[in-house]
This record gives sequence, structure tokens and C-alpha cells, in this order.
Amino acid sequence: MTDRQLVQYEVAGGIAILTLNDPPANTYSYEMMQQLDRAILNARMDDAVQVIVITGNGEKFFCAGADIQMLANVTPGFKYYFCLHANETLNRLEQTPKLVIAAINGHCVGGGLEVAMAADIRIARKGAGKLGLPEVSLGVLPGTGGTQRLTRIVGKSKAIEMMISGQLMDFELGLELGIVNQVIESEDGNQFRERVLEYAAQFTSPNKASAAVGRIKRSVQTGAEIPFESALALERELQQQLFQSEDAKEGIDAYVGKRKPQFKGR
Repeated sequence: MTDRQLVQYEVAGGIAILTLNDPPANTYSYEMMQQLDRAILNARMDDAVQVIVITGNGEKFFCAGADIQMLANVTPGFKYYFCLHANETLNRLEQTPKLVIAAINGHCVGGGLEVAMAADIRIARKGAGKLGLPEVSLGVLPGTGGTQRLTRIVGKSKAIEMMISGQLMDFELGLELGIVNQVIESEDGNQFRERVLEYAAQFTSPNKASAAVGRIKRSVQTGAEIPFESALALERELQQQLFQSEDAKEGIDAYVGKRKPQFKGR
């Protein structure tokens, strides 16, 4: 077990910033995934956090995926449980009813793209790197949700083509395919980070009813994977939660009063 801070965690202005921190490529180990899991739970449980941003340290890599050197030195049983825990961690990120934005500051390949695909919105820095799932070149498949999440984003045929070729692409092509939501220009990594945080801030109070944002996310992420009638039931339950919120009352009162609502996140 390492004492290093492999996932930096900070909260500012209602936004939790989770930074993958293992230079040069921010590859993840079991230890990093444990720290990421804990950071996700911290952000989930903290009422002051309304939006989560996940990014990589430095300007070259968001994340290059799992630490291959580590995988070369562990048993098949360890590899299986490592993948299982990574799946559980990313599922927790995906199911947390708070908006998650991946700020892709550099190369985003293999397990790094699998992490990013568990976010709700992906914003990439123009010209900062490539994305793709090249695991086939190692004789394995994308085993941290990649085969499933990529398929749900781009469709079966394109997902298969991308994964069997190990194709790496620039962020603009990722934008065309719907893998990336936005590609933005910035002078450096710091400016990119600030621009992403500005974007994220619009989904926090008083600008938006953050609970509504989070439950829209939860309704889509969960509802898309269950039968339609069950998804409608989930939607109704989430709506009922919102009907009981102060922000719903404020939103309706503001509309009737023809004024701008001032949401409080509760």
C-alpha cells in the first residue's frame, strides 16, 4: 500500500476536482483506484459538492490506463479482482446523482478513456493528445467497461472496429463520433482547467438547481439500462424527490413571478 496521493481531491465553489496524479502518464494501479473510489464517495456524501470534475495531472496525459508494469507482475487472480474493483469504482462514479465532467487535458487511452466514458460529459483540450482503446495490441480487451460504454456511445459496429484495430484518434474525430462533447482551445493546461471549471459552475447553485441536474443524470444513466416501464417508474420517483425540494418551489415561484430563480442546492 502506498502513502502517495495518487488522486488529489479539492472542493471549490461547489465543484469537487479529482486529479489523477501519477506522472508521467497517470496510469492507475489498485492503489490509485482505491483512492479514486474514496474520492468519489467523499464527493457523493459532501452536500457542498454539486458537480464533480475528473482530470489528469500535467499537460500530456489525462490517463494512459492501467499500469502495465504492475499487471506484468501480479497473478491472474489479482488481475481479475483489480478489474472487478475498477468496474465497481467507475459504476459508483456513473451512478452518483451529481454531474460528472471529464476534463481531458492530454492523451486519454485504454483505461483512461474507460474512466472518461464513465463521466457524463467529456471536454477535451484541442491538440493535447489522442484517445482510443488499443488493448488488442496487448492481446486483451478493454476490461474496465470499455467494450460496453463505447458501444453505448458509438454503436456496435463502430465500437468493434475501433477496438479490434486499436485505433487512436484526435479529439476532433472523437467529437464527431460523440465520444467527446466539446473540444476547446486553451493556451495551456491551467487555462483549460479554468475554462472547464467555468463551464461546470453553470450547473451549480444559484445558476441551476443542482439536485435537478443530478437527478436528470441519474434518470438517464440508470434508466437507459433497465426496461422502459421500470425506467419510467424511476423517473417518477426522482421527480417526486425534486417536487419536495426548496429549489423546485423557487423555480416555480420565480417563473410565476417573472423573475430569475436563485437556487440554493436543496
